Amino acid sequence: MASQHAPVVAATANPLRGIALKVASVAIFVGMSALIKAAGQLPAGQIVFFRSFFAILPIVVMLAWRHELRTALHTSNLGGHIARGVVGVTAMGLGFFALTRLPLPEAITLNYAQPLLVVVFSAMFLGEAIRVYRWTAVIVGLFGVVIISWPNLTLFAGETGMEREQALGVAAALAAAAVSAVAMLLVRKLVHTEKTSTIVLWFSLTASIVALFTVPFGWSSLTMWQTIFLVSAGISGGIAQILMTESYRHAEASTVAPFEYTSMILGIAVGYLAFGDLPTIYTLVGGIIVVAAGIFIIWRERQLGLERGRARKVAPPQ
Repeated sequence: MASQHAPVVAATANPLRGIALKVASVAIFVGMSALIKAAGQLPAGQIVFFRSFFAILPIVVMLAWRHELRTALHTSNLGGHIARGVVGVTAMGLGFFALTRLPLPEAITLNYAQPLLVVVFSAMFLGEAIRVYRWTAVIVGLFGVVIISWPNLTLFAGETGMEREQALGVAAALAAAAVSAVAMLLVRKLVHTEKTSTIVLWFSLTASIVALFTVPFGWSSLTMWQTIFLVSAGISGGIAQILMTESYRHAEASTVAPFEYTSMILGIAVGYLAFGDLPTIYTLVGGIIVVAAGIFIIWRERQLGLERGRARKVAPPQ
């Protein structure tokens, strides 16, 4: 359920530190997901508000510590931030709806469809040249998503309410991955002119405000424990966002990105220990296929980056 806003180039080369920070951020994001799931089936807009608003606290602390708070909201692309916020809130709401209706391992694994769809949408909307290797990886990865989803999608004709809820959860998770991929394309445009801290802070503020518009549709009265879970989830999300951003300052994206998939192992462990959720054979087999496809795409991006770097070095000056 991570929302990634990573710098393109690492500022300080320290791969081990970058990997450690990435794994820590993934672990905290999984913990955040577990807290949201523990809060129960609450309105998605209500969950989005708590996740976004209380994430601002650690982000503001970080900005103040870096003496960047005064300029954090300065932007030359207000419309881009608002568009990214609205799209991101939609993805987040769909993802949280799925999270509260599916076993934790399955909800996390279905989220892996997002980087595959980023490749597809980059070709469709940005005109990026995608070669046969990455198209093959995307097709294989999406086949893995179908394997994970199939048992639940066939439950749309199920007789019990729980079966229908799980089927809706899978549909929401896949929709969340698609909308999140669109949000990533918007972020790609923003990073050309905006600082990472500006993107993160604007998104949290926009998401909080947009989520408040769902109040008339009915928010639930929260128990003390539900409030604690949701506030903790928001703060955890902010801390995880900071750690993830820092990880990309110490290592290249292609080095740390594959460690995003440790969330599958952590999701299985936390899901079993906290909720008694066991992954099905479909989740395991499909998850392995999706992870392999995602890692191949990351590797291929790194190879192409190296090729472009070598081409620039040998190109004659103009």
